Amino acid sequence: MAIVLSGLILVQTSIIKSASDIREEQFDQLVQNALSMVAIQLDLDEQRLAREYARRGELPGMNEKKEELGNIFPYNNPARGTLSFSLSYSNQGVVSHFEEQYELKIDPSDSLSIMGVEGFMKQSLEQQRRRKEWLRNADWWNYKIALEDLPLEERIDSTRVKAFLDAAMAQFRIDLEYKYAIKNSTMAKETVIFGDKDYNPKNRGEYPQLLFQNDYNGPKPNYLNVYFPHRKRYLFRQTGLTIIPTIILTGLLIAIFAYAILVIMRQKKLSNIKNDFINNMTHELKTPISTISLASQMLQDGTISNTPSTIEHVSKVIFQESKRLSFQVEKVLQMAVFNEGRLKLKVREFDVNKMIETVTANFELRVKNKNGTLHTEIHAENAVIKGDEVHITNVIFNLLDNAMKYSKENPEIWVRTENSKNNIVISVQDSGIGIAKEHHAQIFDRFYRVPTGNVHDVKGFGLGLSYVKKIVDLHNGTIKVESALGKGTKFKIYFPQINN
Repeated sequence: MAIVLSGLILVQTSIIKSASDIREEQFDQLVQNALSMVAIQLDLDEQRLAREYARRGELPGMNEKKEELGNIFPYNNPARGTLSFSLSYSNQGVVSHFEEQYELKIDPSDSLSIMGVEGFMKQSLEQQRRRKEWLRNADWWNYKIALEDLPLEERIDSTRVKAFLDAAMAQFRIDLEYKYAIKNSTMAKETVIFGDKDYNPKNRGEYPQLLFQNDYNGPKPNYLNVYFPHRKRYLFRQTGLTIIPTIILTGLLIAIFAYAILVIMRQKKLSNIKNDFINNMTHELKTPISTISLASQMLQDGTISNTPSTIEHVSKVIFQESKRLSFQVEKVLQMAVFNEGRLKLKVREFDVNKMIETVTANFELRVKNKNGTLHTEIHAENAVIKGDEVHITNVIFNLLDNAMKYSKENPEIWVRTENSKNNIVISVQDSGIGIAKEHHAQIFDRFYRVPTGNVHDVKGFGLGLSYVKKIVDLHNGTIKVESALGKGTKFKIYFPQINN
């Protein structure tokens, strides 16, 4: 399962990366196409300007314009002599020269000469049309070459650059905020000519486009640069419809796999705990059964004298072992009742302080038999709670029993009651072997016993603390443990207080 899942994740990751790369390449291509269109527009814009200068016959920066031709011609009185008419036209280009000159003398008394003037005027108009055609198709390129030597900020209109960029982005459907700048990279030094004031690409990718690639003397290192502040977010949003479902399904598959592994591990752990429980239970039940069997056999075989004192002693052993056996069976049956949810609590109000005094009085004899001391500290006020007094009494007995079992020689035990906000707190503290921190969360699990290696000097099924936890939970209480190896253990139980 792990190998297959790992392979599937690798394949899905590869597919997602490929889809993302393809989308990124498509976006980059669209941006380059848009910038190329802007560069072409700027080139055409300069050509149009060159044609305009050629039409007017002037270069950028020239203040003197060529004289325009008028329709006023000097003439003499027709009655006094002849009429002399002279026309000249000259156009000085950047690298070429165009000149035409005409002269005509007419006798006013001659009607044929008058007709010649009309023909001359028609011919002049046709020549003017040819001159305009020549300017459009030939001489404008010389003006274009002259414009190429101007500084870049004079060759480009920043307003038109922005308009061209907006139009190109709209045409290629790039709906994303961008920043632009016109740069010059002469002598390996990059200079921003003009552009957005907040142009600062940092680590975000720039898109450069060389400008005026068709210059007569070759392109100069002038670039139009663009970057997109939210490019990554835009690409993720564009590819999200493909990637997000794949990520979700892969994540669910990983979660299901992890849950399956967790269940397997939990079942394995539970199986080990149950096996330990069966072994412990077998041992715990076998000991009293063997003792009872041996005692009854002694009475039956007559190997001992049947004196009243002997019979009383043997019968007492049989009774105690039977009681011990009954107690162990009762524990197992009690946990079965808990698991099936058939436990019925007899809830009533009672005083916790009085209950603790009764329990400690009954348990003190057992502590003294082991040369120990049981300290009782009653500090709680208004210590009335609502619950099943029998089961809560059993809880305290269980905690005291554990304090006895896991204490070394001369056990020292403290039982306290106190108030904490709206709770009555019962604490049982010992000076025994303690519990390692890693086992704190598991000690209340059914059948769980803190590992002690090959030492099995403390008997039990691992049901006591599980019973304690269930009873406390059924009374809407809380139980906490404070313990460390070699420093003893302290259990604190919080029950809701009744405010009389």
